[in-house]
Amino acid sequence: MLNKIIETKKEEIQNLQLPEQQNVAKRSFLDALSNPNRELALIAEVKKASPSKGLIKENFQPVEIAKAYEKGKADALSVLTDQHYFQGHRTFLSDIKQHVSVPVLRKDFIIDSIQVEESARIGADAILLIGEALEPLKLQELYLQAAEKELDCLVEVHSLETLEKLLAVFTPKIIGINNRNLHTFETSLQQTKEIAKYVPKDQLLVSESGIYLYDDVSYVKEAGAKAILVGESLMRQDNQTKAIEKLFGESEYAH
Repeated sequence: MLNKIIETKKEEIQNLQLPEQQNVAKRSFLDALSNPNRELALIAEVKKASPSKGLIKENFQPVEIAKAYEKGKADALSVLTDQHYFQGHRTFLSDIKQHVSVPVLRKDFIIDSIQVEESARIGADAILLIGEALEPLKLQELYLQAAEKELDCLVEVHSLETLEKLLAVFTPKIIGINNRNLHTFETSLQQTKEIAKYVPKDQLLVSESGIYLYDDVSYVKEAGAKAILVGESLMRQDNQTKAIEKLFGESEYAH
């Protein structure tokens, strides 16, 4: 599936028109995750659909969802901007950035320098780079380009093999472990537990996907995660603010 998405992305890049520069200040994604509101930092994801789950949110109002996340004390937001597979759009991110005060991560399949420039222009504070999508040297090139644009990078891996290849070339400040198997789409938090041991201690570790309950939060925290990225389990609930409180065991409905 990842290869298919990347092929589509290459085609999109051929016709990519860069937008006007958004006049909004950059916010530090790394600082927000390093000083969380709770025991672990939360990156709450604004996500309409996915290839594995189809439509996740019917009445999709990205700005309202983002505001509800901020009210629930999310430390940062992640916004899907891929149109073809996730029904996202770059305007979702631009609109959200204008209405919240927390940093915003652009979640897309970034494989080319023009997309880094695009991300900076639409108001992103950080971008996702996928370890399995590119060779480590190309990832490093995009990572350094992002830094020049004052963009933090969440560099995610789905396997120990990818992490080791990556660390042989450079050490990202923020490393994500995606608990979703790229081939089967199944999630297992065991992924975080197994790979976390090999992440350098000074790097900020994010556990992504498959986090639904407070027990899951506790599990990945114990495994070494300093932050979590949660999308579907929050998006499927009616009230995103309460959904966050429930996830952290704070609401009366928590147990």
